[in-house]
Amino acid sequence: MSENRLHIDWTACDGRGLCAELLSEILVEDEWGYPLARDGAVEPAVPRALEKNAKRAVDRCPALALRLVNS
Repeated sequence: MSENRLHIDWTACDGRGLCAELLSEILVEDEWGYPLARDGAVEPAVPRALEKNAKRAVDRCPALALRLVNS
């Protein structure tokens, strides 16, 4: 079974930190507000239990810098 991963478009992200607030189980903010995966992954895995929160973060990103990808 494939899993969803969270892709962050670093050229679009402007570091507002909303995604890290909405998806704090997966993301943290660096000192400038840019999101980093808690596990250090470039595209962190999104557990099934957090898919709804991940979709909310994608939908609410003001810079449209997030998307869910199926791996």
